[in-house]
Amino acid sequence: MTTQTQGTGPVVLVVQHEEDAGPGLVGEHLVRTGLRLDLIRAWKGEALPETLGGHAGLLVLGGSVNCEDDEAAPWLPRVRALVREAVAGEVPLLGICLGGQIVAHALGGSVARRAQGPEVGAVPLRRLPAADADPVLGAVPEGAPAAQWHWDEVDRLPAGAVPLLSGDDCPYQAFRTGSVGWAVQFHPEAGADTLTAWAAADDGHLRSAGIDPASTVASVREAEPELRAVWGAVSEAWGTVVRAHSDARGPDAYRTRTRT
Repeated sequence: MTTQTQGTGPVVLVVQHEEDAGPGLVGEHLVRTGLRLDLIRAWKGEALPETLGGHAGLLVLGGSVNCEDDEAAPWLPRVRALVREAVAGEVPLLGICLGGQIVAHALGGSVARRAQGPEVGAVPLRRLPAADADPVLGAVPEGAPAAQWHWDEVDRLPAGAVPLLSGDDCPYQAFRTGSVGWAVQFHPEAGADTLTAWAAADDGHLRSAGIDPASTVASVREAEPELRAVWGAVSEAWGTVVRAHSDARGPDAYRTRTRT
């Protein structure tokens, strides 16, 4: 059974890949902007819709599976199809970490294992020139911290994609694709409590890479007030885009196939 938040606002389809990687802070702020979340727990076998009919936006969350591992995550082909539909139909899209990698892969880019090992903890980001006029990431300060937790990364952007944020150890931290599609490599939805759970689950992998799990979590906990301020605002900016496109298309555009 899928979960949908209450209310009468536009509905965002949310794809969750595993139990401990929910919409978190991003979801809280989208609801605050008046959106409803139609949460599909794909790892539990909940079926994704055939199309985005009835949905005003698409949010694809993170997870530990490789974005091309359709055997481990048999729902991935449907997610890729929904991503392509969103971009082609100008339905606002946001991909987070694994979700961002799925966006890149679905649109012709590529994703690779990080040769230098995982990027984890609170990491400062750098603005790129195109960020200045971006409606979602335009207000992100230079050097803003982001919560990172990824072993893979986008190594080639899709054709026409616009890079917006970078980092010293990962070139494509955020990009825009199409008119209203965004993807990020980091975790704007996660705080220190979430990373504590991830660190416990990945303890052996982190230590084998020479990373101290406790220090990693501590860096996020120290940065958490700024993380919440910056990425909460970004989440609401994306929510504003969703609402604006929904209002422009009118209520009939999203009336069909909306689950209750």
